[in-house]
Amino acid sequence: MTEALTRHLQVVPGRNGVDMAAAERAVADLLVALGRDPDTEHLADTPRRVAHAYAEMLTPREFDLTTFPNDEGYDELVLARDIPVQSLCEHHMLPFHGVAHVGYLPGARILGLSKLARVVELFARDLQVQERLTKQVAEWLQRHLAPHGVGVVIEAEHLCMSLRGVRAAGTRTVTSALQGLLREDPRSRQEFFALAGVNA
Repeated sequence: MTEALTRHLQVVPGRNGVDMAAAERAVADLLVALGRDPDTEHLADTPRRVAHAYAEMLTPREFDLTTFPNDEGYDELVLARDIPVQSLCEHHMLPFHGVAHVGYLPGARILGLSKLARVVELFARDLQVQERLTKQVAEWLQRHLAPHGVGVVIEAEHLCMSLRGVRAAGTRTVTSALQGLLREDPRSRQEFFALAGVNA
């Protein structure tokens, strides 16, 4: 396969950068508001560490979306299971984490498999709700890859539910988003859910 047949789409997140100095001040102010002294030996570096941690969790990495011609005319489901996913709940700014199962029915082009995980990360590194995250991954792949169908299932535990409030530790939320034939054709849809290990 020649380089001319390989297509690269450079994916650059279009978000504003993090103002680290302002983030550090905000963490120090939060510590004071919570009755803690940010000038003690143990907390002195906490504002910097917290600001950097949130910046990392909210900043996706750039990547090239690499596609190749589907020369063999492969028309069966391609599925990557158990892609690690972690994000931040936009309501409490606490993490949620779990796995994503992402599949597609190839059209004229096939995708470098590692890119499925990259697309999940692209949208997960943000303040999110799981429903939106699931839909964004599916719609982005449908738009940029033009397959015959896309399916995304995310299973995640939300710390805002397990550490506070109802404190239902171990509870996993499952969301799905389907595009194209995986939405329209019952057999294709059932195959996707079966291979993803989800009872539909």
